[in-house]
Amino acid sequence: MSKPHAIIIGAGFTGTATAHDLALRGFDVTVIERGDICHGTSGRTHGLLHSGGRYAVKDQESAIECITENTILRRIVPQVIEPNGGLFIALDESDLAYAEQFIESCEECHIPLEEIKPQEALRREPHINPRVLTAFMIPDGTFDPLRLALAFAGTAKRNGAKFRTYTEVKKLITDGKGNITGVNLLDLKSGKSAELYADIVVNATGAWAGEIVETVGVNVPVKPTPGVMVAFEQRFVQRTVNRLNKPGDGDIVLPQRRMVVVGTTSFEVDSLDYVPVLEDHVKLMIERGAQLIPAIAGAKIRGKYMATRPLIGGGEGRSVARTFKCYDHKEMHNLDGLVTITGGKATTLRAMAEKTADVVCTKLGINAPCVTAETPLLSYRQYYLQPNEDFS
Repeated sequence: MSKPHAIIIGAGFTGTATAHDLALRGFDVTVIERGDICHGTSGRTHGLLHSGGRYAVKDQESAIECITENTILRRIVPQVIEPNGGLFIALDESDLAYAEQFIESCEECHIPLEEIKPQEALRREPHINPRVLTAFMIPDGTFDPLRLALAFAGTAKRNGAKFRTYTEVKKLITDGKGNITGVNLLDLKSGKSAELYADIVVNATGAWAGEIVETVGVNVPVKPTPGVMVAFEQRFVQRTVNRLNKPGDGDIVLPQRRMVVVGTTSFEVDSLDYVPVLEDHVKLMIERGAQLIPAIAGAKIRGKYMATRPLIGGGEGRSVARTFKCYDHKEMHNLDGLVTITGGKATTLRAMAEKTADVVCTKLGINAPCVTAETPLLSYRQYYLQPNEDFS
């Protein structure tokens, strides 16, 4: 009996994680990506392994997803994670007023936290603002974005998944009876077009999810929301430093290798394929970052870049929920054979894949449980090996 075939559009965090999940459930998987792995938003994240602390007060659904997946990722893919922890610091009376809500909400979401005195916070992180009034330790972490995606992709590839990079999906193919049966492709290296058919198509293109489904005249409520980040050529802190207040622009500094990254802003754009790195946003990141780490004001900039969040639901900017949604287009638009997964964040990639694979299996009448929470991932280097090779 032949395996069911799934086409996944997009080889970012969600696409690679879904390929891994479906390969373990016995699917023949083909991933289509118009660039390389992490070509889009996934390759431009600041690399925060969320504890859920940032969302505990206003978005508890997202906070619970984060702390749950934080724990799982530390177990299944430790080789790409720096489990350095996080620090939420208060610098003024507004921050102190937020602390009571923060403590209560973290407890409700089962996010571990420990309050420490200012002198202890400064002992642990000497470069933070010496005006710190109080601080909380929380289980944030950082990860290498490319290696995280490659670990999922490499494990999926080892289990039979195929990756067609530098290949663009031009449109979805329908059979004229309300069914999606495949995709029309353009190989960007050769310039040749082709058609590829499958039992199910998964749209995992993140902020571009709406553009893919527009090719068959439908839509999904995704709100692409870019943000600017700035990296500096010195590792001022060893753990993530957050402002102890509701999420805002430039309220987090993350260590990444030999540098730190300050993020992020939140704005809207007309074109997803060209998002400018606005200089006033860069200046704001320097200003806000220096409030947390004063030395940032005079630090050398390593890079300025942006990423586009695929937010879902109503609201504007930071009021939009950070959770994720899996759309079965049979239920939404009476268009069978297509599932869209969008929203969420890097920390929840495995959970997003599990939900998507569950929907795919249900649609195809397949009884195959998810095992990704208990399956350690292979080295990210596995992706670059031939099918009959192994890395140890």
